[in-house]
Amino acid sequence: MQIKIKTPAKINLTLEVLDKRPDGYHNIQSVMQMIDLYDYLTIKVENSTTEEITLSGTSDEIPYNEKNLVYKAAKLFLDRANIHDRHVDVFIEKNIPISAGLAGGSTNAAGTIYGLNCLFNNILSRQELHELCAELGSDLNVCLEGGCLLATGRGEKIEKLPFRENPVSLIKPTNMGISAKEAYTKFSRLEKKPDLDMTFKMIDSIKIGTDIRQFLHNDLEVAVFQDYQELKKIKENIPQAIMSGSGSTYFAISDNIPQLEGYWVKTGLKFIPSGVECCDEYIEVTKW
Repeated sequence: MQIKIKTPAKINLTLEVLDKRPDGYHNIQSVMQMIDLYDYLTIKVENSTTEEITLSGTSDEIPYNEKNLVYKAAKLFLDRANIHDRHVDVFIEKNIPISAGLAGGSTNAAGTIYGLNCLFNNILSRQELHELCAELGSDLNVCLEGGCLLATGRGEKIEKLPFRENPVSLIKPTNMGISAKEAYTKFSRLEKKPDLDMTFKMIDSIKIGTDIRQFLHNDLEVAVFQDYQELKKIKENIPQAIMSGSGSTYFAISDNIPQLEGYWVKTGLKFIPSGVECCDEYIEVTKW
C-alpha cells in the first residue's frame, strides 16, 4: 500500500524575533504563507516482522538515514500509534532548495506524518498530528495546517488567518545556505534590534484586504545581510525582495523578477490555501 503526498514550501511574510526561551529557542511572531512549490513523498507501507524505516530520493544534499527529519517523523508516528510490525519506505522528490528558509525539511516531515495517518485509516486525531509536529520542529504545524497563519512560540503555535491570493517569485544564491542557528546567533549579537511590530500590521492588512507589500519584514535578514555580498546583490536588483526564514532565499510579491547569474530563480508561483495533502495519485487502502 502506498500514498503520494505533496508538501509545499512556506515563506515568512513577517518574522519578528522576541525573547530567548529557557530551551534555547527564541519566541517569534511570524505570518507564514504556503506557496505552490512542492516536494513529493511516495510513502509505502508493508507488513514486516520488525519496525523498519528506509529513505531514498532525488537529492544528494540530504541524508537518507535517521538524521533526516522524515525518518524522525516516521519513527515518532509509529511509536505514537503503537505500530511496530511494518516496513515504511519513503521516496523524497526534492524541488524545494535545501537550507533556504522555505521549510523544505519541515514540510517533508509534516507530510510524512499526514501520509502515514492516511495509510493507517486516520488512527491518530488531527490534534495528535499537531502534537507530533510540535514535538519535531518549529514549522511543521504550519505546513500541516496550510494557508496563511500567525505562528508564535517557537513557531509551533498557530492561528489561521484569512487567505488572500498573491503571486510570488523566489531567488536564492545557487550554492549558499544559511542555517537557522547562524541567523539566530547573529541576531542575538545585534546591538540594536528591530522593533517594528510589523506582524500585527501585516495581519490587519490581510484582514482588510490592502496591499501587504509595505509590511513585509524579517528580523533575521537584518542580522545576516551585511555578511553576504550575494544577499546585497539580490537587494540591489530587486529592492522589494525580502528574505524568507533564516535565508538564503528571498521572495517578491510579483509574477516575475530578473534572472541573475549564479542564482536560482523561480517565478510564476502563487500563494495557496492548503498545506500538505494527497496527490491525485492517492491509492485507496484497505483496513489493516
